[in-house]
Amino acid sequence: MSLAVLLGCLLVALAIDWAVGDPPWLWRRLPHPVVLLGALVDRLDHALNRDDDPPRTRRLKGIAALAILLVVALLAGALLHGLARVVPFGIFIEILAIAVLIAQRDLADHVRAVADALAGEGLAGGRRAVSRIVGRDPDSLDGPGVCRAAIESLAENFADGVVAPALWYAVLGLPGLLAYKALNTADSMIGHRTDRHRDFGRAVARADDLANFPASRLSALLITTAAMVTLGRASARAGVEAVHGSAKRHRSPNAGWPEAAMAGALGVALAGPRRYGAELVDDAWMNPAGRRDLDATDIGRALTQFRISCLLLAGLVGLLFVLSLSAGL
Repeated sequence: MSLAVLLGCLLVALAIDWAVGDPPWLWRRLPHPVVLLGALVDRLDHALNRDDDPPRTRRLKGIAALAILLVVALLAGALLHGLARVVPFGIFIEILAIAVLIAQRDLADHVRAVADALAGEGLAGGRRAVSRIVGRDPDSLDGPGVCRAAIESLAENFADGVVAPALWYAVLGLPGLLAYKALNTADSMIGHRTDRHRDFGRAVARADDLANFPASRLSALLITTAAMVTLGRASARAGVEAVHGSAKRHRSPNAGWPEAAMAGALGVALAGPRRYGAELVDDAWMNPAGRRDLDATDIGRALTQFRISCLLLAGLVGLLFVLSLSAGL
């Protein structure tokens, strides 16, 4: 497949995902690819991660699990791509596979639901809605905390749910896209520093950090550019300054980039101390000088920046598509 066709497929898939998202009726009848990847991760965890193994053995087994997962994902992507090349109208199979594995519409819908719940049902509704998209203890969140959680999830998942899948598809096609989704799914399941996964999940966590490195930086650029378009030069500059001042203070080497960019652009403070179950995470504030009394309107403002950022990503893909056509690639 030529680069121009690859980018054309990605551009159409981005449009389909934005317009349709993941139809619930379909995934009530069929297992979502991410669910299948999660099932494989779970089986590898139960088969290889033994509590009585010493730390070094668990780390080695974690590397083996990562290798198995990536090989399976790469092979599945190659097989799906091969099928798309030989069946009639196979290019539509490729496009639909891409659209399924990118999360623009679903992400926006879930975050919008938090704002709607806050506005319509108050704090209890907001806590219930935000618990569907973040892992922190919802009962520990006040109104501004619910809003911060929703906006942070929006910014971080823009990077690893939209930009990174698009980027890895553009670089390696369907095999690269499926391998990235497998890695990202595994990180969410076993990449945590719990007693069980501190050693076994180390390789997955580090590989996920590496895979998300370029996308997190690109997502911050897109968010600050979106701020320039919608809010003006001062907001864009504030986003850039927040990235430079705060991003590297985040406990994640990647999440701080889009979160800081969004915080600076909106003039709010994100992240900070928060609770996951019984654990209090004393994380740094992103854009600490920003306003902290957030409400549902701030989620709406963040969603506007998200929509424009997605359009900018599609515009970038479209520009590369035109350039590749003109160059005969």
